[in-house]
Amino acid sequence: MAIFLFFLGYTSAYNEYQDRLILKEGLLVAFFLAGLVVLGGMQGWWLQDVLKGMSTTVLFYGATALTAITDNAALTYLGSLVEGVSEEFKYALVAGAVTGGGLTVIANAPNPAGFSILRKHFEGESISPMGLLLAALAPTAVAVVAFQFL
Repeated sequence: MAIFLFFLGYTSAYNEYQDRLILKEGLLVAFFLAGLVVLGGMQGWWLQDVLKGMSTTVLFYGATALTAITDNAALTYLGSLVEGVSEEFKYALVAGAVTGGGLTVIANAPNPAGFSILRKHFEGESISPMGLLLAALAPTAVAVVAFQFL
């Protein structure tokens, strides 16, 4: 707590050399992750059967696609609750989440941190989900090739 208070004091004293401190957005992300840890542990009962029945290829592409509609941190955390899986399973889950990571801003609509950074680059400061999807397709395809075939 002392380090956090020091950080707040430092940023207040030297604000002319820094960008705006986005505490509200950061706290929203922190509460999301805290809720994930608290409530995520209760999801293992149904995830165990669903994920263990998948091949690693299906898991990879499924994780890539799911990242577009759910957070990749949530996806990998929930996948870590499945017990007795192989190293290939773990790789497919994390690689799929990383591969689809460019789509995460769409999944977390509104992703407070991502929104505050990106909105000034869009017309009318309104982020277009379709524009983000189209912009993320090429890097996602490159990542799929890199993780699947290299």
